[in-house]
Amino acid sequence: MKIWISCDMEGVAGVVSWDQCRPTTPVAYALGCKLMLDEVNAAIEGAIEGGATEIIVNDSHGKMANLDPSALVGEAKYLAGSHKPMYMMQGLDDSVDAAFFIGYHGSISGEPSAMSHTYNPEVFQGARLNGTWVGESGINALVTGHYGVPIALVSGDQVTQAETSLIAPEAEYVLTKESISRFSALNLHPTTSQRLIREAAKRAVEKVAAGQIADRPIETPAALELDVQTADMADVATWVGGVELTGSRRTVKIEGDDLLDVFRRFVAVNYITRQAGGR
Repeated sequence: MKIWISCDMEGVAGVVSWDQCRPTTPVAYALGCKLMLDEVNAAIEGAIEGGATEIIVNDSHGKMANLDPSALVGEAKYLAGSHKPMYMMQGLDDSVDAAFFIGYHGSISGEPSAMSHTYNPEVFQGARLNGTWVGESGINALVTGHYGVPIALVSGDQVTQAETSLIAPEAEYVLTKESISRFSALNLHPTTSQRLIREAAKRAVEKVAAGQIADRPIETPAALELDVQTADMADVATWVGGVELTGSRRTVKIEGDDLLDVFRRFVAVNYITRQAGGR
């Protein structure tokens, strides 16, 4: 059984500050990377205990090169680097039996969640998929939906669980922290969080093998609406084919029957609108 893992950092137990997520603050960042690595390894160990035979880890945070490849257990393959055509979903295809979202966080438009954002907080103020507010998990589900791959395990705070349960109600969930505000949370002890992730990963793989977790289809044509910070950013977004302004001057829409195409256009918008912010 092939398991694909997308790992982020903000939803990891013990991570509550941007300093822990960025290499510009080396000591705090090293701690964030260590906590992230330990939760990813827990997911790998549990998956293997449950019967997984192949693991791919897609580093999905920041510059997407946060882990020491040699420290990954289970001889997991490691997808890293900041210029991936499929971004957080690189490496997922129809050969994958189940997807894990580890260290995920709440959306910029949802309830208070530790370091909440939706891909790029300097650009996106909110996202709606077929009229429902979504975060990164909901946008990424366009890809799992295209390939029919079930989301079998999600870890993060209570907001992450509430948002992801709409698209993956049968998934195993591990609450690593209870967010209090955008920069505070009641965190599980890392050892506890890792144990729960390991146990949940094992259950998730076993449930997939037993046919107890299935992909939840996304209604098509799928419409992804993106609220951006400025009208200039909305204009730049329309430079991507198939992206249109809506009635709002700061909202663009990507719509289509092909879920993968909708996601690819979103990734292009995500990259190109950084330029409108001067980056």
